[in-house]
Amino acid sequence: MKRAALILPLIGLAIIAASSYGRAGQAPDTPRLRKDEADTGWKLLFDGKSLDGWGILGAKEGWAVEDGAIACTVKHGNYIYTNESFKDFSFRCEFKTDRKVKSGIFLRWDDLQDPVNGGMEIQILDSFGRVKPDKHDCGALYDILAPSMDAVRPAGEWNDIEITCQGPIVRVILNHQQIVDVDLTAWDTPGMNPDGSKNKFKRAYNTMVQAGRIGFQDHGGRVFYRDVRIKTLPEFQAPVHG
Repeated sequence: MKRAALILPLIGLAIIAASSYGRAGQAPDTPRLRKDEADTGWKLLFDGKSLDGWGILGAKEGWAVEDGAIACTVKHGNYIYTNESFKDFSFRCEFKTDRKVKSGIFLRWDDLQDPVNGGMEIQILDSFGRVKPDKHDCGALYDILAPSMDAVRPAGEWNDIEITCQGPIVRVILNHQQIVDVDLTAWDTPGMNPDGSKNKFKRAYNTMVQAGRIGFQDHGGRVFYRDVRIKTLPEFQAPVHG
């Protein structure tokens, strides 16, 4: 009986240690690349401890690091962005929001003073349960193209997102479901989508192929981003016809 009494507490300690060791065997506030990512050119954009490598548009108090995530503090409406620019890439992170909170992931953002027209936005929103999501729901290429399905999890739960930009091709995978796969070549008119519907942008979206920053938007609510990583892709080569 004495031996069994000793073994049971040890088992309990092992279970506690394993459960506290975070995603894929890592401490929850320490982002690390998976081996397959490290072997194929991925790199971390956020160290889980500081905002080194990031700039903030507006008051610095708007963003902080909390529990290994980039967190919106809701003190000031503003944006946070990478100091480095990227043109053709795949981008991955996890995000979660409070209820009814809106944010956005900005891509190829080349004019820091004009986020709306200076880069593309993938909408981040607590839009769980939408039967037919529109161009403003989670995962949409904002005001340009609706996601093919509602793949976001309920508010407060972490979501996985992967975004690929290569030339005019933009793809979004949300929680392992591909929800956007678009060639922007047909978006050749400012303020207009190919189907005749209007968008609010001053630039035709077929020009959104330049290098730019990656940023997160504060839209007045609590939102968190973690495990932020990127892989640079070969520059897009348009197919040759003839």
